[in-house]
Amino acid sequence: MTTVQAIRTFLFYLLLSLSAFIWGTLSLFFAPFMPFRMRYGFIVYRWCRFAVWLAKVMVGVRYEVKGLENVPERPCVILAKHQSTWETFFLSGAFEPLSQVVKRELLRVPFFGWAMALMKPIAIDRSNPKAALKQLAAQGDERLKQGAWVLIFPEGTRVPVGQMGKFSRGGAALAVNAGLPVLPVAHNAGHFWPKEGWAKHPGTIQVVIGPAMHAEGEGPRAIAELNERAYAWVEATQRELEGPLVAAAPEQSTEPVDKL
Repeated sequence: MTTVQAIRTFLFYLLLSLSAFIWGTLSLFFAPFMPFRMRYGFIVYRWCRFAVWLAKVMVGVRYEVKGLENVPERPCVILAKHQSTWETFFLSGAFEPLSQVVKRELLRVPFFGWAMALMKPIAIDRSNPKAALKQLAAQGDERLKQGAWVLIFPEGTRVPVGQMGKFSRGGAALAVNAGLPVLPVAHNAGHFWPKEGWAKHPGTIQVVIGPAMHAEGEGPRAIAELNERAYAWVEATQRELEGPLVAAAPEQSTEPVDKL
């Protein structure tokens, strides 16, 4: 990274942090009195779109989107590849309103984390996977019924460029139980916004939204099949964007749905 890019990256983080402090503080005062959709627009939608815009202006991270015609009218479960923080900003600013599965600890982050708590996230305890799956099933179904998109990174964590993590079946199970499709999303954000370090590299992120996928039937086998199909699409699209991958098989299970 050049000296100029390093300075621009420093300024980017400075402005991003300052904006999070201001936005989060204002949200704590005003958002509790707003209806949920207006609250989402004020706290998340506008700030995340600002963050994506700031990345473009300050560090040259642009993006192109393909497959917008695949987005269904009714909110469903989004299963997205996870490589960086950029896609969290982008997807939160692209789908409105949206409930995201997050680590419970994030809600303890001063100001913005406190404001995020007002947005009905599905804040799970990753140290207790079984309880987290039950929470996802219950709260995720509630959010979908309220007309919100549910964003899930089925790999569970950011995975370096050139690799694919296993897909947890939680997102597929949520969609099957709700009678809704999953919407797979692939991208190469990690090339320009790496998982490790603070460096940001100018370039154009390619985001590809796949076809909405419905389960073929009900029950554990339908969940496993849908999960495998979503994984296969994301893996194939990532290969087109990045080249050869070190891939892991999607999680498979025949456990009853009520054990989620």
